[in-house]
Amino acid sequence: MTSTHILILIGCYFLVLLLISYLTGKNDTNEDFFKAGKQSPWYVVAFGMVGASLSGVTFISVPGWVQGSQFSYMQVVFGYLVGYFVIAYVLMPIYYKLNVTSIYEYLKERFGMVSYKTGAFFFFISRVLGASFRLFLVALVLQQFVFDDLNIPFEITVILSILLIWIYTFRGGIKTIVWTDTLQTLFMLLSVGLSIYFITDKLDMSLGNLLASEELKQYNKIFYTDSFLAKSHFIKSFFGGMFIAICMTGLDQDMMQKNLSCKTLKDAQKNMISFSLVLVVVNFIFLLLGALLFIYADKFNIVTPSLGGVGAPKTDLLFPEIALNSGLGIVIAITFMLGLIAAAYSSADSALTSLTTSFCVDFLGIDKKPQKQQKKLRKITHIGMSILLIIVIIIFKNILDRNVIDSLLTVATYTYGPLLGLFTFGIFTKHKIKDKWVWLVAIVPVILILLISNVPPEQLGGYVVGYEMLPINGLLTFFGLWLIRKK
Repeated sequence: MTSTHILILIGCYFLVLLLISYLTGKNDTNEDFFKAGKQSPWYVVAFGMVGASLSGVTFISVPGWVQGSQFSYMQVVFGYLVGYFVIAYVLMPIYYKLNVTSIYEYLKERFGMVSYKTGAFFFFISRVLGASFRLFLVALVLQQFVFDDLNIPFEITVILSILLIWIYTFRGGIKTIVWTDTLQTLFMLLSVGLSIYFITDKLDMSLGNLLASEELKQYNKIFYTDSFLAKSHFIKSFFGGMFIAICMTGLDQDMMQKNLSCKTLKDAQKNMISFSLVLVVVNFIFLLLGALLFIYADKFNIVTPSLGGVGAPKTDLLFPEIALNSGLGIVIAITFMLGLIAAAYSSADSALTSLTTSFCVDFLGIDKKPQKQQKKLRKITHIGMSILLIIVIIIFKNILDRNVIDSLLTVATYTYGPLLGLFTFGIFTKHKIKDKWVWLVAIVPVILILLISNVPPEQLGGYVVGYEMLPINGLLTFFGLWLIRKK
């Protein structure tokens, strides 16, 4: 599949998204942009959220992670499942009762303005970094397999990616995204299913043969319980996953904005539970695909590519290498590119919209502005968020040196901890706090966790710090809020 063919495919894909944007963005109102008029069908939201949760990181990085970590990621996924139930039955009732546009308005109601701004600030940082991680990975693949051949710099690739997202989201916002996410999830799952089919066929295996094969046993270990000191120990991974789900979905404006567009709380809960069960199965399929990729690479002596042909092999690039350059045929090449584009933009478009929503509502107080200024302010903010993402992604190119999903989850342990502590203290205690000190209480645990995470394991008795730092971060924030409670 040539670079020209891929560009034509991308162009056709975006024409479809633009058509959906035109049909859903006719009103071009702030109410539709932020809440979709609260008319989104729950089953459409649920299906679309699968794609938004997985993103390009899961599509490429999870299969690439299998070589070093086998199926241990499933321990984290099982934790996700419990976390989603907490979201459905603890957090969602609060959001629907208050009828919020931004979920951080809860903090203003519970504690005060400084708490509200602090929560919104940590979401803003979290989502800018998270969205940039996801888009960075996709831009990396497009650069490696398309734009390098055309001598187009990485920076231009990033700008084009963000520009395309901006074009189809600037009118309809969340109303458009609920429907584009559904289409993108369909393409992503279709791509993975066809990839497994074609690769097993090339290996002269059925799916049943693969599951029973000796080759798969080299990669399919799920549960790690030998040493609690190891990063991959089940307890650390499970509880880390649970709190990652609570924070990166339930305390995240991006993910909750879709849920808040459902007609009723009951619909939103049905959406969350059905989505969480499907997600467990889908993540397992991605790991199975990862094992299959390494089995295929071993058999046909396919070398894992390095970035730009220099440096250490980057396992995130193995899936695109096999799909596009190993002779599996045009069908798998097309479905891979569609899946990759869908995976990337299903999370990036909603991130751009939620950043615009949060900045407008939480920092600019758009609802208090004159009516005739509100739409203009929203559109200017939308452009500003696009430029910010471009800058951060370009910075990532020069500093990231490991598997992207590991980097993403590690950053989450720093940025989502204060949100976890604030919401937990607000929900499970009745104390008022000295609101003016909340920003300091939120920052200190992040600094402590950052210092702890950089201590060499040998100085901690061999203990390797993992995703359990997220609940510890939240606990430290909770303790800090306890110290500044009003007597």
